[in-house]
Amino acid sequence: MTDPRELQLAHGRLAALAWGKKGAPTWLALHGWLDNAASFSRLAPRLVERLGIQVVALDFAGHGHSAHFSRSAHCPGLGDYALWDYCHDVLDAADSLGLERLTLLAHSMGAGVACLTAAALPERLSRLVLIDGLGALTTEAERVPGQLRRGLLAQRRAPSPAPHYPDSKTAVAARVAGGATPIDADTAAPLVERNLLALKGGRVGLRTDGRLVRPSPVRFSPEQALACLGAIRCPTLLVEGETGILGDSERACVARSALQGLARRVLPGGHHLHLEANAVAEVADTIVIWSDGTGHSAEE
Repeated sequence: MTDPRELQLAHGRLAALAWGKKGAPTWLALHGWLDNAASFSRLAPRLVERLGIQVVALDFAGHGHSAHFSRSAHCPGLGDYALWDYCHDVLDAADSLGLERLTLLAHSMGAGVACLTAAALPERLSRLVLIDGLGALTTEAERVPGQLRRGLLAQRRAPSPAPHYPDSKTAVAARVAGGATPIDADTAAPLVERNLLALKGGRVGLRTDGRLVRPSPVRFSPEQALACLGAIRCPTLLVEGETGILGDSERACVARSALQGLARRVLPGGHHLHLEANAVAEVADTIVIWSDGTGHSAEE
């Protein structure tokens, strides 16, 4: 399959991987929390081959090879990683690539970013392809003071030392053991490999900004998140894993009903089904069939 090209976007602030020919209709791919552009390393080549597109997968700020937000000893909260901050990553990348209208291929947290971008700037979106993610994490109004307390106190604490490991295999095992959602070693390996930094003595560390694991001081309320979903106007496909994070929970059902004209497909696989060796082919088939039905050029 096609090897990706390394890109630097937004004046070097953002790193990315690109599959496909330069100049082809471009889809921007947005990864999940603590992941990186390698999240699409098994899906993107299949889409490129069958749709004749270019897929550009970003490393969000603080992830992978992208720059971390600036730090300040005088303002510990400066450079927060709020969900809506990543919308600027999307828009900056689009500007760098000369894209006026966007097709966003987005997983998990990236799906939340894609939904916010589509809600706020519907004139910029051609279509959304969401993978096991829909909308933003929320906090009910009565829980906002506690959420703000946790976020402020966490921001003021000194950062914990970055984890390091004797080798990449151990780093992969740590991701499998400590992941927020179940993931096996084969699926985790591409994500971990892109996130590794060589250290002295042959050890490896992680590139991700340690502040990413701090609790958010502020989140949308459920009502605000649903209003954003209701404001999306472009064709949208949601591909879920049978053992993913959405399922038939009340929150997921309400979220799906808020997005007009949503096409939903549930496939074998877990939260990272687009990266799972046994699931990715069916994910690609599903996206290709749906995309061909809506027209797959990125700019219309």
